[in-house]
Amino acid sequence: MCGIVGYIGHREAYPIVIKGLKRLEYRGYDSAGIMLFDGNDLKVSKTKGKVSDLEEKSIDIANANATIGMGHTRWATHGVPNDVNSHPHLSNSGKIAIIHNGIIENYEPLKKELINRGYVFKSDTDTEVLVNLIEEVQKKEKLKLGKAVQVALNQVVGAYAICVFDVEKPDEIVVARLGSPLAIGVGKDEYFIASDASPFIEYTSNAIYLEDEEMAVIRRHKPLKIRKIKDDSMVDPYIQELQMNLEQIEKGGYDHFMLKEIYEQPNVIKDTYRGRLHSNQGLIQMSGVEDNLEKFLNAERILIVACGTSWHAGLVAEYVIEEFARIPVEVEYASEFRYRNPIITAKDIVIAISQSGETADTLAAIKLAKEKGAFVFGVCNVVGSSISRESHAGAYTHAGPEIGVASTKAFTTQITVLTMIALRLAKAKGTLTNSDFFRYLQELEIIPEKVSEALKTNDIAKEIASIYKDAPNCLYLGRGYNFPVALEGALKLKEISYIHAEGYPAAEMKHGPIALIDEKMPVIVIAPKQGHYDKVVSNIQEIKSRSGKIIAIVTKGDTQVKQLADHVIEIPETSDALSPLITTIPLQLLSYHIAVMRECNVDQPRNLAKSVTVE
Repeated sequence: MCGIVGYIGHREAYPIVIKGLKRLEYRGYDSAGIMLFDGNDLKVSKTKGKVSDLEEKSIDIANANATIGMGHTRWATHGVPNDVNSHPHLSNSGKIAIIHNGIIENYEPLKKELINRGYVFKSDTDTEVLVNLIEEVQKKEKLKLGKAVQVALNQVVGAYAICVFDVEKPDEIVVARLGSPLAIGVGKDEYFIASDASPFIEYTSNAIYLEDEEMAVIRRHKPLKIRKIKDDSMVDPYIQELQMNLEQIEKGGYDHFMLKEIYEQPNVIKDTYRGRLHSNQGLIQMSGVEDNLEKFLNAERILIVACGTSWHAGLVAEYVIEEFARIPVEVEYASEFRYRNPIITAKDIVIAISQSGETADTLAAIKLAKEKGAFVFGVCNVVGSSISRESHAGAYTHAGPEIGVASTKAFTTQITVLTMIALRLAKAKGTLTNSDFFRYLQELEIIPEKVSEALKTNDIAKEIASIYKDAPNCLYLGRGYNFPVALEGALKLKEISYIHAEGYPAAEMKHGPIALIDEKMPVIVIAPKQGHYDKVVSNIQEIKSRSGKIIAIVTKGDTQVKQLADHVIEIPETSDALSPLITTIPLQLLSYHIAVMRECNVDQPRNLAKSVTVE
């Protein structure tokens, strides 16, 4: 959600900032802007629309010979998407520029006070309030930029990641964060600033991730200084080596990042269990679980908190953990959990799931759980992310960068991690027989091969997509382990094709949704041979008798559903508990092809952001 890029060093800033903004397009945005300083003048260009529109508009400043600059992609919160509300914003004097991710919640009283002091506002944004507050503090207390930013931030309530530049301090940029991610790339006599490391991965593999309530004054040719915003104490910078490369964030010949990431799933599932799953030895070794095994075994309950696709992965985990390890599990939307005064005790374990590790609601849920004394275990993809730092322990999914806004490989790798946790706990508790435990390990180890086979349904999915691409509504049905897959399939279709879709437990169809079924309603039914097959067949017959169009995901060799369905997509057989790793694949492909045929922006769906870092 929103994207920040900044540069200070010896290179031309413009191409670095523009390229960086393109790398951050996946986060979701509606406008873009850039600021450059050539040693004499502050040059700003901004526009509603895409980074490509910004490029066209900023031709006049592209050759400004500036070695300091910053850029922003905005996802509108305060004020509609337009040129004026786009970032950067300038203070009234025109000397201070700011870009900002997040929300300043108390901007209205601050704005009224600044208006009383003579400030004039051009935009509807909270960000313009912040930059003028910084200027007012600087003037009133005669402070340097860094100190003025610190004093101003102690007066605001909300979330932010900011970059601030002052023409009177031409060799420095001030950055700060609270609740919104910010990374600093450290090069030789140069620094890069970004919401994540993707904009600067080709220039340096060394990065510093600011913690909440930290700020840094980044000066040309000088060591970085980090301090706490509240108490002004100094912080020793911790430089991490990045675990991504340029190839991972390029399309690699695919038309879209989403399609690339769908096809990466066999390899990333292997990466997720590599070094952890040892089927020949009958072992699962996950240090985050192993080091805290007693806490898991003594837990009265496991609470899973997540949002979106991660919440669906959590639902799969509820089925798997309860069946394998016999520990009660509850799955909560993090956005609701944090506000409903939940009952949490020190005997609970909270598993927080997030691809980015920066989801604001999930972070807030973690902090609430910790305050109540619960043990927090994080499952996320991004090394060094906020959730990985806030959790007591955890496990990375090792999916690699996921650029497409609609999560695909995040879902399957999260399920892989959570299934391994369930199996390890079951082994420790003795709730699975040795033969069943070995069988699941062996089956999980060959799941990547079966995912590869499921990817061969691409042509069939494309053909079905061509038939139903103009459907106004769609219903997804599944039972047991595949009910969450139905929810996830419906979400994928909604996200990228803008077709209304609903996911339901198949048995609930007759409690309402069956009223929607007619000859125009496509119904995707997940009906593998394992699980509640006979019950699902009965549900299909109910749809058929009402003229619904049935698209069935079935186990290879199925004959019974084939006779009833209008279209079938065959997938390899696996155990019921592991089936979501395979059944989700054709649903991803179907959504992708429908979106492409509808000429939707697959990687950057309207109104959506990859990482939701504000409420």
